Amino acid sequence: MGDSHTVPGAPLRLAELVAAFSLATDIGTGVPVETMLSVALMSVHLGEAHGLGDAELVTTYYLPLLALTGCTATAPLSAEMLGDETDPDVVGEWLNTDFGKPGEAMGFIFRNIGKDKPPLSRVAFIFSLLSGGLVASGKAHCEVARRISERLGFGQDVQDSIWHVNERWDGRGAPNKVKGEALTLPARILHLSLDIVYAYQSAGHDAALAMAKHKIGTKYDPALVETFLRNADQLLPLLDSGSIWDATLKAEPGSQPYITEDRLDTAAKAIADFADLKTPFMVGHSTHLAELATAAAKRCGLPASDIVTVRRAALVHDVGRVGITARIWGKSSALTESEWERVRLYPYYTERVLARPKALAPLGTLAALHRERLDGSGYHRGFPATLLTASARILAAADAYQAMTEPRPYRPALDPDAAAEQLRKEVRSGHIDSEAANAVLAVAGHHVAASRIERPAGLSDREIEVLRLLARGLPVKDIAEALVVSKKTLDNHVQHIYNKIGVSTRAAATFFAMEHNLV
Repeated sequence: MGDSHTVPGAPLRLAELVAAFSLATDIGTGVPVETMLSVALMSVHLGEAHGLGDAELVTTYYLPLLALTGCTATAPLSAEMLGDETDPDVVGEWLNTDFGKPGEAMGFIFRNIGKDKPPLSRVAFIFSLLSGGLVASGKAHCEVARRISERLGFGQDVQDSIWHVNERWDGRGAPNKVKGEALTLPARILHLSLDIVYAYQSAGHDAALAMAKHKIGTKYDPALVETFLRNADQLLPLLDSGSIWDATLKAEPGSQPYITEDRLDTAAKAIADFADLKTPFMVGHSTHLAELATAAAKRCGLPASDIVTVRRAALVHDVGRVGITARIWGKSSALTESEWERVRLYPYYTERVLARPKALAPLGTLAALHRERLDGSGYHRGFPATLLTASARILAAADAYQAMTEPRPYRPALDPDAAAEQLRKEVRSGHIDSEAANAVLAVAGHHVAASRIERPAGLSDREIEVLRLLARGLPVKDIAEALVVSKKTLDNHVQHIYNKIGVSTRAAATFFAMEHNLV
């Protein structure tokens, strides 16, 4: 599992990382945000009440946080089945259906599966699902989730339990019809805890008790149900914690390990692959983008720490994409306005998924800017050039170029020269930063003419950004926060600016900025 010592300057617990991952799986599967955190909280306390030992409690705690990390592997099929695999109403009905009972299962299928298909195509589609498609999908989900858990450093105990996530006590689950005590105990606890949490969130205390009783001996281990019913009055109030995030992190059993820098890089790559599985058109995108953006950042002379941040932000930049249905990402025709509104949200989702752990928040802040444009026409914030750092500009330019060289459902991949010309058009239109674009094109192997942009007093683009914010009267502390640098680094920038333009006061620097049309 994670290495049990901190990352200098940026301590990150393994539980924080995996908890953030679980927020992404929440939005990717249509359950309320923090559902799987709540399930982990319920699971570990139910496990304690049931008398589990320390090792089993650790697995019981982490299993819910990792259980749905295979959701992007099955997203295209899920979208074809349900129309929108992130629709909370359909997902809620799915969770409330007992698929071990043929009547309930077929009722759900005929109400929800393939509704937009012509009648004969729909019948054929349902038949293909029932004759093996669903089992294959379940296997894919488990295999990807197991691989992600392995890459994050989890051992065989967690991986074995992931394989049982979709099984049932009565053997009517998938993909291997494992039953009874052949199921790992952490998996049995997950089965019960997930439904308890969802019933409690949806309808309260009595509904949670009724759910447990309704599926005792079919979906759930009878002994676990008895433990839950005996302790329900102590367990259910846990779900009303003021902060589920804090309560779940506090409940982590065992040594509560931290992760190292190299483990963080591995985790960022796992997040990249998880996000890119959402649609076949994005496979490999984040990894290639990270390579391109890193090389461009080095060419632009960014500090080593900023280069690391750019690389990691590029890897995780699309994690919010999982919150938008695969049907939209796979659409070959023009998006409707309502579909565009959903697409514009995905950088926001990226930022929010990564915002909770302090060590990951800077990555989320930068990653969420990859669709912003210098003229303020980007999304989700519509930031103007003055609020876009050099790192953000490089990430935006690299993402634009990389996407152009990849196929999309509405167009084939552009050849490198055509992509380069399109990126140059984006520069001429005022969308993409010229210096960032030139760096991206140069490291991608294109000829780039020497820059002929003349900057007053030899100011760099970064120094011009700082000068503009100084001229607007922002306090130094606020400028440092906006540019995601330390106050000491900003003070150095300001001193260099003053020296270059020959002033010693903010008022004179502001006057210089106005003289040269920099504000």
